[in-house]
Amino acid sequence: MAQGSDSNDTSYTKSPSPGTKQGSTDDVRKVMRREKNRIAAQKSRMRQTQKADSLHLESESLEKENAALRKEVKRLTEEAKYLSTVLSNHEPLCTGLSPAPSDLLYSTHGPFHQHINMPHYPL
Repeated sequence: MAQGSDSNDTSYTKSPSPGTKQGSTDDVRKVMRREKNRIAAQKSRMRQTQKADSLHLESESLEKENAALRKEVKRLTEEAKYLSTVLSNHEPLCTGLSPAPSDLLYSTHGPFHQHINMPHYPL
């Protein structure tokens, strides 16, 4: 029976006897194909592992950055509350404030009392 002549032929047909040249060539090709496939699978697994490691390192870095940013937000929020309290306590005592707060910027009344009256410009 010739190879490939059967209508139910599959890729799993028996190779000719080991003594023939055709069988030897097919075996070499099969071994080479399996070796190439094994190397390709190994490379693929290595790339997948490297990608997972890279993503893990990036995740850790982003978590550290996120924690630092949250800490900075907390510090800035506390500073804003403190400055708002200082301003609220200062407003009743400040003689540089005019009835219209939008007219007021800075002038020099000491290191923390800097007010300048800003002129009105028509819009």
